[in-house]
Amino acid sequence: MSLLSTRALSKHFGGLQAVEDVTMAVPEGEVRALIGPNGAGKTTLVGMISGRIAPSSGQVHFDGADVTALPAHKRILRGMAYTFQITSVFERLPAGENVALAARRRLKGTQVTDAVAGALDRVGLAHLADHEAGDLSYGHQRLLEIAMGLVQQPRLLILDEPTQGLTDSEITNFKALVRDLAGKTTILLIEHNMSVVMETADQVTVLNFGAVLAEGTPDEIRADRDVQAAYLGTG
Repeated sequence: MSLLSTRALSKHFGGLQAVEDVTMAVPEGEVRALIGPNGAGKTTLVGMISGRIAPSSGQVHFDGADVTALPAHKRILRGMAYTFQITSVFERLPAGENVALAARRRLKGTQVTDAVAGALDRVGLAHLADHEAGDLSYGHQRLLEIAMGLVQQPRLLILDEPTQGLTDSEITNFKALVRDLAGKTTILLIEHNMSVVMETADQVTVLNFGAVLAEGTPDEIRADRDVQAAYLGTG
C-alpha cells in the first residue's frame, strides 16, 4: 500500500498554473526523487503534500487517510517531516539545541539528549553541536536541517534540495545516509544533482510546467527522450 499518494493535485496562483493534476503514489520505504526544470512546480507540490500550501483542487492521502484539509503541524504529528529549500534553523541557538527542539515533539529527558547526538552524528555534525547555527556554513545548515528531520523519526521525510551548498565529500556522505534510510523511512527528494538522483532513488517523477512528464526507474528516466529534451539537456 502507498504511504503517500496525491490525486489530481493542482495549484494556481492567480492566472499561473503552478501544479496541474498531479497523481502519484509512493510506497512505504521507497526513495522517490522529484526532478524537473526550475519553475516546474516541485516545491509547490511538496508544499501541498506537507500542508504548507493549500491546493486549488485535488487530494493528498497519507497512511490511508485523506489529509488534504490538515494543517502542516498535524501532518508532522502523523509522521511527516519537511526540510526547506531555504534553511529554517534558529540561528542564535546552538546546532544541538535546534535538533533538540525537533526531538521534543516526541521525546523527553535523556531520550532527547541521546537522539540529538545520534542525529547529529548521522549527518556528520557531532563536532559542531555547541556552535551557533547562524555561524555554520550554508551547507552545514542544510545538514542540520536534515538532522532536525531525522530526529523526529518520520515515516515520510521530504528533502528539498538537500545537497545544495554541500561539498563533494558531504554529498557522498549524504548518498550513504539515504541508502541507509531506504526501506525504513519513505523519502521524497527534490534534487538537481543527477548523481544523487541516479544513485539513491528507487523511482523518479519528472515534472515539467507543473504536470507529470514521466515516471520510472532512474535508468528509464535517463533513457526517456522527452525527459532528455525537457530537462537533461541531451535531447
